[in-house]
Amino acid sequence: MILEISDLEVHYGQRRRRRPALSGVSLTVERGEVVGLIGETGSGKSTLARAVLGLVSLSAGRIVIDGEDVTAHRARQWRSLRRRGGVQYVFQDPLRSLDPDVSVVDSIAEPLLVRGDSRAEAEKQARAYLSRVRLDEELATRLPGELSGGQRQRVAVARALVTEPQLVILDEPVSALDSANRVQILEIVKELRAAGVSFVFISHDLGSVAGIADRVAVLYRGELVEFGPVRDVVKNPAHAYTRLLVSSAPTLRTASAGRAEREALRSLLTAERKPT
Repeated sequence: MILEISDLEVHYGQRRRRRPALSGVSLTVERGEVVGLIGETGSGKSTLARAVLGLVSLSAGRIVIDGEDVTAHRARQWRSLRRRGGVQYVFQDPLRSLDPDVSVVDSIAEPLLVRGDSRAEAEKQARAYLSRVRLDEELATRLPGELSGGQRQRVAVARALVTEPQLVILDEPVSALDSANRVQILEIVKELRAAGVSFVFISHDLGSVAGIADRVAVLYRGELVEFGPVRDVVKNPAHAYTRLLVSSAPTLRTASAGRAEREALRSLLTAERKPT
């Protein structure tokens, strides 16, 4: 098992203004597995990712990465874990995460230089990862602004992979891409999963991860309301929010999941949001 999260709680704010961002969340990721993390804006997806990266303080719970309990890690220990490739993160917007004045090959090589590798070895590894994410060698010296959105996203993936991490968190990696580039990114994820890399694939759309994930976790208002194999969650969703996601996804919608049902589910969720 590469990731184990147990009874995780995260609160934001101070004292009386403290509010829960995550409440009692537990999930696991096996080696070579893709787990889809689904939820609407504000459901806690990004908070969960930041917790796994050691970027937010935990109110309660436990996180274990590749057998290492990181729950009480200090900043220096987290930096060491990330630098040696324990866990890496791919941002939603690669144009903002890539330095506009740094070439493609130097962006990919940067994590290796931070780790302490020589410049010659780092550049050699960076160029090797260009082909691994299906980018031409001629793009190595270009700047991010000279690339398409799909190419920039693949550079971001290569930069995350170059340290050979055990776990990669993908934050909405295909939401801003056209269909052709979306397919390419998903195919790269499949290939890397077959090579033993584990992924947490964050999205607001169940349909976008149904074809790539082994299991799916559904977050709603900071709580994990559904977690299991994709087929089981899609065919037999237990929570109203999950049923709404299924009925709203064109590729997952069934004949019985019509407009009236979706409106009824929205009404139920709206009622749940109202204070008692």
